Amino acid sequence: MENKKTKGISLFALLAIIISGAIGGGVFNLANDLARGSTPGGVVISWLFIGFGILMLVLSFNRLITIKPDLSGVSDYARAGFGDFVGFLSGWGYWISAWTGTIGFAVLMMTSADYFFPGKFANSNGSLTILSVIIVSIISWILMLLVDRGVETAAAVNAIVMIAKLIPLVVFSITGIILFKANVFTQHFWQTFTTNFAADGSVKDFVWHAMTASGLLSQIKGLLMVMVWVFVGIEGAAMMGNRAKKKSDTAKATVIGLAVLLVIYVLLSLLPYGYMDQASLANVKSPGLVYILNEMVGGWGGSLMAVGLMISLLGAWLSWTMLPVEATQQLAEQKLLPSWFGKLNKYHAPSNSLLITQLMIQIFIIITYFVANAYNVFIYMATAVIMICYALVGAYLFKIGLKEASVKNILIGFFTFAFQALALYLSGWQYVWLAMILYTIGFLLFIGAKKESHQSISVKEWLGMLVVTVLGVLAIVVLICGAKAGTAFDLRGLLGF
Repeated sequence: MENKKTKGISLFALLAIIISGAIGGGVFNLANDLARGSTPGGVVISWLFIGFGILMLVLSFNRLITIKPDLSGVSDYARAGFGDFVGFLSGWGYWISAWTGTIGFAVLMMTSADYFFPGKFANSNGSLTILSVIIVSIISWILMLLVDRGVETAAAVNAIVMIAKLIPLVVFSITGIILFKANVFTQHFWQTFTTNFAADGSVKDFVWHAMTASGLLSQIKGLLMVMVWVFVGIEGAAMMGNRAKKKSDTAKATVIGLAVLLVIYVLLSLLPYGYMDQASLANVKSPGLVYILNEMVGGWGGSLMAVGLMISLLGAWLSWTMLPVEATQQLAEQKLLPSWFGKLNKYHAPSNSLLITQLMIQIFIIITYFVANAYNVFIYMATAVIMICYALVGAYLFKIGLKEASVKNILIGFFTFAFQALALYLSGWQYVWLAMILYTIGFLLFIGAKKESHQSISVKEWLGMLVVTVLGVLAIVVLICGAKAGTAFDLRGLLGF
């Protein structure tokens, strides 16, 4: 019989962590982001492709929760499958992804506030104003202190936030269904296009062409980062597995969470195509759903959606404040980080990990004042880095399948790894290159942990650290000196410098 804790995170709270973590800000920008890169037909195919990839990831988590119940979280799986160094890369990468994602939430929340007070909170180039930097800094420290009072308490608060954030999305879905125009939706359903831009960067018009295989591939490639981003957080229940009342609840929460998210995302991304022509939809200001609902029903709709977005972002922000410290605490327990990171306070929260994470968040919140398109920069980095973690989950299940001659585990593991690796190659490797700088900093802690536990570092681990460090140094050099504008190596252009 499964051991059930008298205290711990319930099934509903685990589900809330997944939904609140995944439904952050990306869903509120889905419609206009997708309209810039794809017709409705391309969006449907993209959802099928990405839905399959995320389903394989969910099944991988669920298989590992079942067959490896003693393990918990992405770094545990990577370490068990491929050793300490790969486990560290996965856990440290997960940590980087989680706190960079929170900065994306902060930027979008202030962009939402800008709906009520134009120009006060966000600059025209997508950077934050000084006032916004101060406000999100305060909010960030408050959320850190809430989690510091106990992760279970924070999870309960998050469950309440989840209900509140879904209300405006339901209102939008119902309104979109009522106002849906089939002739608008089908006008360019299965076509590709060339975009003509105006001087201010807005879409001037589209030149339509018949859909081709290369055109469809181009549309899917252009949507990958946006679509994968809205599923980041799906692993939340697995990361909290050790804190769940019942370990089996983590698998249930993950499957239910995926089903709920898919329904929400498909509705919110396709319904606007049935209300506005694609050029108008592509030119909608960010955050898109705020201005689309305003167009549908008037000012009260935009206000409802803007408030809902801010609640949504706070919920996601809270979820993502819990997740990175779980990663560093697990790394400390595995002796891959110094034991200092794993120390718990009287509320059983990892205070030291929280403090270090919060200091990193604070530094990069200040950087949002200088970075153009700050939201995209940080959420793309969060997505790209976590794809590595997800790929390693699939690789571990694939390895287990080979060892146990389990065709089911082999196929699920292979498709999980292949999807994440392909998506990363097509759309996000430059952000991983930037993250190498942060990985290099982490190696100092990894070396310190090995010395603390009196473990030696293998030649392969030293070689791995050398390769990543060289790439990190090269990234710094390119950032300082620059590269040819418009090329894949133009990291300064990627950041809007």
